Amino acid sequence: MSQSQSDGKTFFGHPIQLSTLFHIELWERFSFSGLQGILMLYLYYELSKGGLGMDKAVAGGIVGTYGGSVYLPTIFGAWLADRVLGAEKTLFVSDIVVMLGHIALSLIPGVTGLLIGLPLIALGSGGVKPTASTMVGSLYESEERRVLRDAGFSIFYISVNIGSFFGPLITGLLQDRVGFHFGFGAAAVGMAVGLSIYSQTRRALPLTPPPNPLPTSQKTTVAAIAAAGVAVLVLAVAMGWLNVGNFSKVLLTCVLLAVVVYFLRLFASPQISAQHKRHFVAYIPMFLAVSVFVALFMQFYTVVTVYFEETVNRSIGGFTVPVSWKDSIESMWVVLFSGIFVAMWAKLGKRQPKTPMKFALGLLITGLTYACFIPFVQQGTPMPVLVFALATLVLVLGELLISPITTSFATKIAPPVFKTQMVALNFLAFSIGFTLGGLLFKNFYDTKHPADFYQLLFYLGAAAGGLMLLCVPALNKILGDVD
Repeated sequence: MSQSQSDGKTFFGHPIQLSTLFHIELWERFSFSGLQGILMLYLYYELSKGGLGMDKAVAGGIVGTYGGSVYLPTIFGAWLADRVLGAEKTLFVSDIVVMLGHIALSLIPGVTGLLIGLPLIALGSGGVKPTASTMVGSLYESEERRVLRDAGFSIFYISVNIGSFFGPLITGLLQDRVGFHFGFGAAAVGMAVGLSIYSQTRRALPLTPPPNPLPTSQKTTVAAIAAAGVAVLVLAVAMGWLNVGNFSKVLLTCVLLAVVVYFLRLFASPQISAQHKRHFVAYIPMFLAVSVFVALFMQFYTVVTVYFEETVNRSIGGFTVPVSWKDSIESMWVVLFSGIFVAMWAKLGKRQPKTPMKFALGLLITGLTYACFIPFVQQGTPMPVLVFALATLVLVLGELLISPITTSFATKIAPPVFKTQMVALNFLAFSIGFTLGGLLFKNFYDTKHPADFYQLLFYLGAAAGGLMLLCVPALNKILGDVD
């Protein structure tokens, strides 16, 4: 047992090891959100402003596809953690790959930088996301800590949004003043800072050897399959079978197939108990709910970005607020209200709403967010910045009822031998949501009738939330031994 484990120290009343995971996630999110805050602008800004000059609909589709591709590799990162390296080592290596991606974006101009940098970030993030969440979940295995799990994940989510708050502030200001690549460089520096801190404190984390190690006899076969997969991907790109125009649909198809295979594998595994299989059945509608939520939520980075850049009066005195700072408004609310939610869940304990009810409310509130925009968009008038901030708060309330809770829930129902892979399966819902959200924007956003798109988002949120409400009684009954 490490000194930090035995000396009684805590982190906001939680295990001290949560601090290490808090800080690495903070800096990883600083880098990721800093990039995300300026990526849409980089794609559709004209060449004279340092952008790539793409059509807005195409740019939004790419943003969604990139978001989806970030979550797809979680299945490979999870497999690596469960079968080869263990969660902690996979987390460390993956963060290094993320940093290399940001360095490539900052140093290599144009489309070439995108083609090198974004895949590296996506691949590295695929290892970071499931392992970091699994490590957090591992801190709450004991019965006395189990009731603190949702609160612990909410604290962890605060780190996500502290990084997400400062990332767009820094990268957006640099992009606005000296250029996009300086913004990308700031993201790379942030990731380097996070790795430096993590390397000094990672020894305090629980030991996480692979729970289901890959037999030595199979390693050569797996390596050959991986090499063949890379070769097929390179060939598809070289031959034009996979391109910017069809990548989002190909990605969505691959993710859906991966989800089906994952569920079938879990149900067929002799290592999975009947109780866990019952939980998986209940998890299916919740998985779909998360996918719809993410598809709605990611429009904050597409249609809301366009509205904020083109319509909202961003001048304060002689200072023009960078477009990416809208993302910091969202993160500010998350940081402020996550603490309230942490206290609320901890105070309520076993009396808090069950996970299905949280999801239903989250979907309804997220849909309501876009209804707030409709009167202003219809009239073509700028939404006052204060009203914009309040509308963003509504979005955040929906987010806090789903985003940190779904990860916590996945760790609750995960069988011991599939802990990290269960988290990865959960993140595939995010992959579907981001990819679907990009397709929604690409296919349904009309610059001549923008209000129609906001109405569509509202209707989707209301319908999905209503359906989830109908499922709540049955899901609560099935999951009675979980929450």
